[in-house]
Amino acid sequence: MKIRIGGDASVEEAEAIARAMATHAETAVSVYVGDADEPAATGEADRSPVEDDLGPTDRERELLEQIEAIKAGGPEKYKEQLPEAGKLFVRDRLELWFDPERSSAGSRTESGDSEEQRSSGSRAQPGDGDDGLAFEDGTFAEFDADDQLPADGLLTGAAEFEGRDVHFMANDYTVKRGSMAAKGVEKFLRMQQRALKTGKPVLYLMDSSGGRIDQQTGFFANREGIGKYYYNHSRLSGRVPQICVLYGPCIAGAAYTPVFADFTVMVEGMSSMAIASPRMVEMVTGEDISLQELGGPAVHAGESGSADLVARDEQHARQLVAELVGYLPDNSDERPPKATPTPPKYEPNGIDSVVPQEPNKSYDMRDVIERVVDRGSFFELQPDYGPEILTGFAHLDGRSVGVIANQPAQRAGAIFPDAAEKAAGFAWTCDAYNVPLLYLCDTPGFMAGSQVEKDGILEQGKKMIYATSEATVPKQCVIVRKAYGAGIYAMSGPAYDPESTVALPSGEIGIMGPEAAINAVYARKLAEIDDPEERAETERRLREEYREDIDVRRMASEVVIDEVIPPSSLREQLAARFDFYEDVEKDRPSKKHGTVL
Repeated sequence: MKIRIGGDASVEEAEAIARAMATHAETAVSVYVGDADEPAATGEADRSPVEDDLGPTDRERELLEQIEAIKAGGPEKYKEQLPEAGKLFVRDRLELWFDPERSSAGSRTESGDSEEQRSSGSRAQPGDGDDGLAFEDGTFAEFDADDQLPADGLLTGAAEFEGRDVHFMANDYTVKRGSMAAKGVEKFLRMQQRALKTGKPVLYLMDSSGGRIDQQTGFFANREGIGKYYYNHSRLSGRVPQICVLYGPCIAGAAYTPVFADFTVMVEGMSSMAIASPRMVEMVTGEDISLQELGGPAVHAGESGSADLVARDEQHARQLVAELVGYLPDNSDERPPKATPTPPKYEPNGIDSVVPQEPNKSYDMRDVIERVVDRGSFFELQPDYGPEILTGFAHLDGRSVGVIANQPAQRAGAIFPDAAEKAAGFAWTCDAYNVPLLYLCDTPGFMAGSQVEKDGILEQGKKMIYATSEATVPKQCVIVRKAYGAGIYAMSGPAYDPESTVALPSGEIGIMGPEAAINAVYARKLAEIDDPEERAETERRLREEYREDIDVRRMASEVVIDEVIPPSSLREQLAARFDFYEDVEKDRPSKKHGTVL
């Protein structure tokens, strides 16, 4: 609004008029004095609430007291047990996850661990600091229950985590040991169904002893009961990232949420999951076993493969998930966020020195990865499961990529059943969330022998090849050294629709390695040579002739592979190729779905 006043008015008078009119008209006002072209004063509308003598009523105060009592959780005696187990009260846990000030106080320092990780620190009081939550749903669940069941022991809502909007659920272990019953189940289901609508990630902060057996009527087998959890997990799978952190024992039905999640983090010394409790196991089988022996982090991170990561404590668990989400989009319709590019930790010039020329000599593939990807960005998953293959996310010139790499430091990089299963699941997940795949191949192929046959080498190898075949994201295959047997198939070789198959000069591609080939083809001829020196020289000559036949330069000459690349330029080449093929589209046959998995 513009107002013009007499030319003899002072600036002070103009300012007073501007303030008064802006307040009265509730809009911005410009006051001009006389014929001036520029305003002498301006006034902005005061949008703050008008103070009056009204305030919270007794009715509202009563509601606030009720909410405070609910947020205090279950009986005090159960809260007193939490520090003994190294646990936070659930609402303190939510504050750790979603309150920016508290979470940043424990962020990782350059040396590795934060001050908060190195010392226990102080804990906030229950119910304090919910400012990080966008909102909570179902606070009053079971409010009228005869027993003390605040929020029915399960919290759900929405929050901001590391700049991302997420849905969350969290068990309250002080309420019936985090067990699930009708109202909590209803809240859980609503949260999942809303995630399907919003396309936003889901965090499951689990600490549950399973279904509440004495209250199972009304939630166990119902159409909208606890079984619907896993139906919804299945519908959400590949649509939005589902991340589960375990803070205690998750038994029976509760244990399916972590295994349905895309990524599962267990906490050392407190997490466990099992299809039945030790007491039930003893009743059924007679086996006397502890919960940690039955389903602790060592079991699921190293033997079953059900856990992706193991955290030292609650702060570390949050830190791991904060790093993880940086590689993932919100949903399957989006691309992963890009990071600020940084140089690799080690000079790429050292790659050729890291990779031995001898095909049977061991080395750590991580030393190659750290010379290719952005500094400190390799985020390894399932490091203790199937260690013959490395899987993890990384940034390559700021771009999120999924790395699947053979590990010659572990059993020569041969592919065992658990490693094949691990690689298949990771490739499948990367493809679901539009994360390009980088395969670093150095393997003698799939392992042979009676035990691996019993362990399902063919079945798991099939799944790895299937996941590689079905992936529609951009794929790059690098022949680092050995690519023998069906290993070249599983590692997205030329037949598997990669955007490029490139090799380092140390690379070899063949049905088998030189030693095995010479033994298979020339064993009888060599046995007929009596002179040991002549036999050794003949073996050496045949081996070198075979190696020339499988050398990548010959493969490049026959255009089996696209290019032989100087190792020092590998990072630059991969970055350029991923950038060029970013928008590639791949057709797949029209069908409902495959039958392999």
